[in-house]
Amino acid sequence: MTVFELTRALVDIDSVTPNEEAVGVYLADYLSKLAATTGGRVERLEVEPHRYNVLAVWDAPVVTLSTHIDTVPPFFASREDDEFIWGRGACDTKGIIAAMIFAVEALLARGERRVALLFVVGEERNSAGAFAAAKDSRGSKYIVNGEPTESKLVLGSKGALRFEIVAQGRMAHSAYPQLGESAIEKLLDALERVRRIPLPNDPILGASTLNIGTIQGGRAPNVIPDHARAEIFIRLVDDGEATRQAVIAAVAGKAEAKEVLCIPAVHMGAIEGLETSVVAFTTDIPAFNGSWGTPYLFGPGSIHVAHTDEERISKRELLAAIEMYQTIVRQLLQP
Repeated sequence: MTVFELTRALVDIDSVTPNEEAVGVYLADYLSKLAATTGGRVERLEVEPHRYNVLAVWDAPVVTLSTHIDTVPPFFASREDDEFIWGRGACDTKGIIAAMIFAVEALLARGERRVALLFVVGEERNSAGAFAAAKDSRGSKYIVNGEPTESKLVLGSKGALRFEIVAQGRMAHSAYPQLGESAIEKLLDALERVRRIPLPNDPILGASTLNIGTIQGGRAPNVIPDHARAEIFIRLVDDGEATRQAVIAAVAGKAEAKEVLCIPAVHMGAIEGLETSVVAFTTDIPAFNGSWGTPYLFGPGSIHVAHTDEERISKRELLAAIEMYQTIVRQLLQP
């Protein structure tokens, strides 16, 4: 099986969060065959029923290559042309999984061991797999997380702060609005206050950004609404504490801010000779919380086509990533 064939095989398994079981079975079986001929071992680490991380280890691991096996919806199967492999997860992150496996195969063939592969569930929703793995570390000193970074080593990634903003009102006939209390108007006032919050900047990561992602509420055009809610997402450049308090204060008296998720921004190491960048998206790295070692972030593909119906990965970049992962591992294995 070539790296292109493995990528397509993985893409063709629907693993939209939280339905990762089938792709987990496939990877465990594939890696078990590799481990059987190279003196490694493979474990299925349960996260919850029918969901588990897959770990393959060769000796006491110093470097762990890791990424996630779930994808965003909707699922669509693979296809390829001369330049690209297309399909859900092609770059985020099933092509990366394939490149990591082929890189480890090449390292083992040259007698280089002390490596691990860790493939986790749930990154696209709540990092459930990474949080579980953080409680079951194996002594690794470095973890190389795979996300589509255009084959550049990332010096920093933004964090994430999600809130549900909920406003309550009182229903009334719209002809007599004075008898009711509009939850939608309260919510709009609260969101306007949130939009005026001055957000932090970081010299490496740049500015925090705010997105009002969803708004729901009301019952009918002629009814004063008694309930309204919105979901907001802030890309953090720090630990998020000041922004968290600012949001809570901004909506006070108009709505309630219910925190859903907070992942701090992360600064990561560089490796001499590798091109670097920074990214605005969030990864599993904060959820690992250092338990699998010093984090690095690298992967082929572009985040700009991930989560779209044009998701794809360059075949040339995929092949180059196999070599790049080997280079990174070899440098990190040096005393």
